[in-house]
Parts: sequence; C-alpha cells; structure tokens
Amino acid sequence: MKLRVLGCSGAEFPGHSPSGFLIDGCLLLDAGTVGAALDQEEQRSIEHILVTHCHMDHVRGIPFLADNIVVSGSSQKVQVLGSAEVIAAIGTHVMNGLIWPDFTRIPTPQEPVLRYREVPVEQEFQVGDYAVLACRVNHPVPALGYRVTRDGISLLYTGDTGPTERIWELAGELAALVVEVSFPSAMEEIALLTGHLTPALLAKELAKLARPPRRVLITHLKPQYQEIISSELESLAIPGLELLQDGTTYQL
Repeated sequence: MKLRVLGCSGAEFPGHSPSGFLIDGCLLLDAGTVGAALDQEEQRSIEHILVTHCHMDHVRGIPFLADNIVVSGSSQKVQVLGSAEVIAAIGTHVMNGLIWPDFTRIPTPQEPVLRYREVPVEQEFQVGDYAVLACRVNHPVPALGYRVTRDGISLLYTGDTGPTERIWELAGELAALVVEVSFPSAMEEIALLTGHLTPALLAKELAKLARPPRRVLITHLKPQYQEIISSELESLAIPGLELLQDGTTYQL
C-alpha cells in the first residue's frame, strides 16, 4: 500500500496544505488538498474519497476535483463516502447549486461525476480493493476515523479527534497510524474544546492500543506551533514516530 501525502497541516500557509492522503493513486482519505497537488491525469485516477468530517479543510478539494474531471471531458466517476451527516452537509452547504454546482447532477443526472455513499459504522465494507472500517471519533461535528486494509496491510487514519476510545479498541494490527496532533501541550484546554490532540494527550491515546503500530505518522499540526510540537513529540521517544510532510510518499 502506497500512501502519498497531499497535505497534512492543521491550517493553510505557504508550504502548508490541509489534509489529503492518496492511497495507491485511487483512494483519497479526506480532500482538503487535491488539485493543488495532483496533475490532471492523477486527478482522473481518483475513484473514491473517504471523508472523515465536513469541516472545510477536509472537503474543499471535492468541488474543484469534480469540476476538473468534467471540464477535461473524462468519463471518470468518483464516489464520495462518509457518514449521513457529512453527505448532508456537503450537499446542503457546498455543492448546493449556489455556493458550487451540484456535481451529483453534472454532466447529467443519470451519469454524474460524483455519487454519494453512506458508510456503515463499525461494520467492515468494501471500497474497490480495500476493506474499510469506520469508527466514530471525538470532534465537535460528527466525525469518523477509518481503518483501510489491503493484502493484510492496515492503515488507521483518525482524522480530527480529541481523546477517544472505540477506535483504539478496533485498531488491530497496524502497519501505520496516521494521527493528528494540532496543538502544543500547554494549549490542552483549547485542544480539548476544539476536539484535537496535543503531544501529551497523544501519549495517553497510544497507551490505549493493545498493539503499537509499526509507524506513527503525525498530521494536522498548526504551522504556528510546529517547532514546539515537534520538540515535544521527540521528547516522548515513541518508536516509529514521524512528522508527515506535504509531498512525501510512504510504502507501507
């Protein structure tokens, strides 16, 4: 399984793009960054998008991706998967014919470029060649984390979450964990208020896992605090821990 980091920041600044992770060129985990990182051919290879939650930094690439595919004349179809709440939010507040065209009806209602699919929670389902398990996590809006498995290799992506429980119970054996750390430990109060983690909170969350992941890949840092978060994470001496960087590819 190949993981390509399109964006992994908790804010947008030059050199820092919002969340988007491409698996094997065809499956997206969140879509905060898509078109700014992928050329036309790469965009036309995307078949599925697993969306964790409806915040703009995780969905904003979907409307532009749909537009780019239609304008290119490609017959590519993309399935957008998420909870009922996420699908409703995107349809009501983003691709509603006002803020952006409704690409579930374009180029035709019979053959649209986008189709929505509601995912079951805590029940494994198939997405192309991947077995996926969705689990609720702790965030101010309804949010899911996803475990994605192919050929016995599993990746767990928490999306945005504060301290949580169930996803760790369902994790199983992981080749990699992509987990957020948004704020330094001194900002725990705002982290908890906004449903995010700090290095100190991360250490407590990892202790809940029955088996440690081979790799712990950190995402969603606020760029303003990257240096101090990095220092705090290093001091924890967690085996296999690495800060993700935009544009990096990992073979899992």
